[in-house]
Amino acid sequence: MIIGLGNQEPGTRNTSAETRAESVPTCISKHTINSTAQTSLSPASMTLVDSFSAALAHREAKSARRRLTVLPRTAVDFSSNDFLSLSTSSAYRERFLALLNNTPPSFPFASGGSRLLDGNSAYAEDLERFVADFHQAPTALLFNSGYDANVGVLSSIPQPGDVILYDELIHASAHEGMRLSRAGPRKIFAHSSAAGLREALLAQMAEDPKIAAGSRNVFVVVESIYSMDGDVAPIKEFIAVVDDLLPLGNGYFYVDEAHSTGVFGPKGAGVIQELGVQDRMFIRVHTFGKALASHGAMVLCGPETREYLINYARSLIYTTALGFPFLASIRATYELLQTGETESLQRRLQQLIRHLRQQLAALHTAESVMFEVDHFPTSPIISLRTSQPRQLASFCQAKGFVVRAIMPPTIPEGKERVRVCLHSGNTEAEIDELAETIQSWLNQSSTKISKL
Repeated sequence: MIIGLGNQEPGTRNTSAETRAESVPTCISKHTINSTAQTSLSPASMTLVDSFSAALAHREAKSARRRLTVLPRTAVDFSSNDFLSLSTSSAYRERFLALLNNTPPSFPFASGGSRLLDGNSAYAEDLERFVADFHQAPTALLFNSGYDANVGVLSSIPQPGDVILYDELIHASAHEGMRLSRAGPRKIFAHSSAAGLREALLAQMAEDPKIAAGSRNVFVVVESIYSMDGDVAPIKEFIAVVDDLLPLGNGYFYVDEAHSTGVFGPKGAGVIQELGVQDRMFIRVHTFGKALASHGAMVLCGPETREYLINYARSLIYTTALGFPFLASIRATYELLQTGETESLQRRLQQLIRHLRQQLAALHTAESVMFEVDHFPTSPIISLRTSQPRQLASFCQAKGFVVRAIMPPTIPEGKERVRVCLHSGNTEAEIDELAETIQSWLNQSSTKISKL
């Protein structure tokens, strides 16, 4: 068993759907249809629904089919992104309900349209200013989700011919935004590797003299904390690379802080403010559906960039704006952050992270059983690497613990794992029981192998 103390495997080339736009099969061969879907239909006689069935059967055969599941409410949550347990917090609920109940009876709860038509409000604009001030940003712009924000910004901000350099583990929404953009080269670099960023940037500079001359923009797209591995990006090292190679100021950082919001930084402001480098970021994206127990996202940027997005970000322009209940829930959470009421939850979460690390380090694993623990020290996301993630997850679920097996195409082939997420509302006793359950599964796996 290995407990990793830093970033994970910088040389890995990712093929995941969680971090790239996933390909959907548009043509399935007769052999695939016959062998996988067990149908005698010829390709010419296949209906559209037949092709869906064949594609699903093909994914089933690879143990990669996704399904919606509902686990008992009595199960212990070690899976969701509700890191601060705010979704069940009485303080959050009381503040949220007070905001709802104190509105005039005639105040509309529905937005009524897109922000550019009838969906804007003084409340929404005041919320944007409040969030921008909290994150020490010039301005903020509200989007309906982190996915919408990444798609809208990355599809519109890079100009024709601009270069995008992106970490290989960025989210699928960023890939979708880049796919729709007018940018020129879009080049991958090794995960959380400053050397990889330098190599990719130097290669583009060698191909395009306009980059060194400062007339071609370069966007560096990363996440501050990665959703599957849970590791924290070396932001300051990335800044050093860009400062060294692009001294004319044509390098721009785009950082998705979805999984750090509420968990890291002063009062939960995120990794970037923890490092004190917010002035170096061109765009930051903070989402509210994880540790903040709400919905939506804010893009933090300069005033000119905000106005540009209002005019060109299609995922903002052509969608119904969030209604008042969502705006109130965001406000309630940020008021808790601003007043410091969530800082005790941050500290509690770090205590539990240390406790779980101790428990996992004490597990006994037979040499015949493939099992490793990958974990960045302060992250609430832990990966249990095993060749049998479905079996381990099912074993834990049967004992009342919600954990999830993460399989390709969500993560690359060979990187299968059980993802464990900690929350401020978990207890040491629950963690101990989870560790005991994992140990029982390891013992059973070892016994089965020894009998073969």
